[in-house]
Amino acid sequence: SEAKPPKEDAPKGISPVKAKKTPSPADAERRKLRPGSGGEKPPEEPPFTYQLKAVPLKFVKEMKDIVLKEAESVGSSAIFEVLISPSTAITSWMKDGSNIRESPKHKFIADGKDRKLHIIDVQLSDAGEYTCVLRLGNKEKTSTAKLIVEGIP
Repeated sequence: SEAKPPKEDAPKGISPVKAKKTPSPADAERRKLRPGSGGEKPPEEPPFTYQLKAVPLKFVKEMKDIVLKEAESVGSSAIFEVLISPSTAITSWMKDGSNIRESPKHKFIADGKDRKLHIIDVQLSDAGEYTCVLRLGNKEKTSTAKLIVEGIP
């Protein structure tokens, strides 16, 4: 008769252990969920890291100042040129901080990585600071040069 109590105790001894174990997988899952919910970031990261590693946004060749003498320059044209990387980047042009629209006066030439601003029929009023703005995703780079029209003394 002495052998029975230990046997009855054994099941009782096991069940509390089971009771303790049941929440732990759920806890583990909850713990997994927490980083997971913070883990919404990874889907956003690859595009940026990819852009950074694969193609740094840059001017391979920056703009250069153009100096024209008024007498020679009037009626002639000036071409600002940049070489950019990657060729998927978008370029826009500015003069003295305002955007230039394409017109009979200003022609934009984009040939792969080669981007040009063609100023046709240069006048004294075209002198100023020209900027090429390079954009890719949320990144932006600028290259600036001057068009100098020297008046005749």
